[in-house]
Amino acid sequence: MGVDPQSGARDRGGGAADRTDQTGTGSTYLLPYHHPATLAVQIAYLTQVTQGRYILGIGAGAFPEDAALRGLKDLTENHRMVTESLEIMRRVWRKEPFQFEGDYWRAGYPEAPEGHPLRDVGLYNGTIEIGLTGLSPNSPSLRFAGQNGYLPLSIYSGDDFLRNHWETYSTAAQEKGRTVDRSVHHVVRDVFIADTDKEARRWAIEGGMGKAWQEYVLPRYHNYGILETMIKNPGMSADDVDLDYLADNVWIVGSPETAVEKLEEAFAATGGWGTIMMYGYDYIDNPEPWNHSIELLSREVAPKVSLPA
Repeated sequence: MGVDPQSGARDRGGGAADRTDQTGTGSTYLLPYHHPATLAVQIAYLTQVTQGRYILGIGAGAFPEDAALRGLKDLTENHRMVTESLEIMRRVWRKEPFQFEGDYWRAGYPEAPEGHPLRDVGLYNGTIEIGLTGLSPNSPSLRFAGQNGYLPLSIYSGDDFLRNHWETYSTAAQEKGRTVDRSVHHVVRDVFIADTDKEARRWAIEGGMGKAWQEYVLPRYHNYGILETMIKNPGMSADDVDLDYLADNVWIVGSPETAVEKLEEAFAATGGWGTIMMYGYDYIDNPEPWNHSIELLSREVAPKVSLPA
């Protein structure tokens, strides 16, 4: 199992990119809400400063509030906007003159003035890993990823959904003649690991993770019916889901031994995946427990968990 930890702690005295030579990073953008040419330039810069250790996550946008903020009322066009956005971005990265007028954007790449070369907006080594995020069952985003050879990035919303995500992705890939295996599957999970179960549970519930879920994620997931997919106990309702239930049944929280056990149970229930991607939370007031959690995940947990045979 790979691990792609992203710490919320602030870096003091230099950027993470020039202080590491193995750790990767990534960011996710909802493409309908960004001008693709501007975004292409920004992403190219990130691939250069990380020397290619960067995954571009993209999504279509599933929440009406995000669309309304941009003045959009109809989300049915979002997946077409993703396709058009990617076309523009790839043409920018090729650094060849073009003029594009699509259904949603206009963009272009200029001719270089004589004697004045344009700044380089190309990708590091000319390539980039792209992943699409999926949350809903039968996710159109993950189907698109399978059709085009992109990485599947599943936002965890229950074991049933993870199984469905892989089936959706792998079926779409096979229909296009692509061979895939579960090592390419990336799953976004809430993780907090400490030396003891009690300590990990306290930091998860009382720290930034618990605060984010209590104030933002729980109400949002409740409104969209996502909590029901995370319930494992018969007879339990979404109204019964609290931080204690999440720490025991949804999050990967505990000592390294407990975390390994929870991940092995999850692999047995879902078929497994290749890389776990941690959500990042604000522990800036006391970053040491958060940083220690990342260290334990990468050194004490990930090496002991592997895909089922």
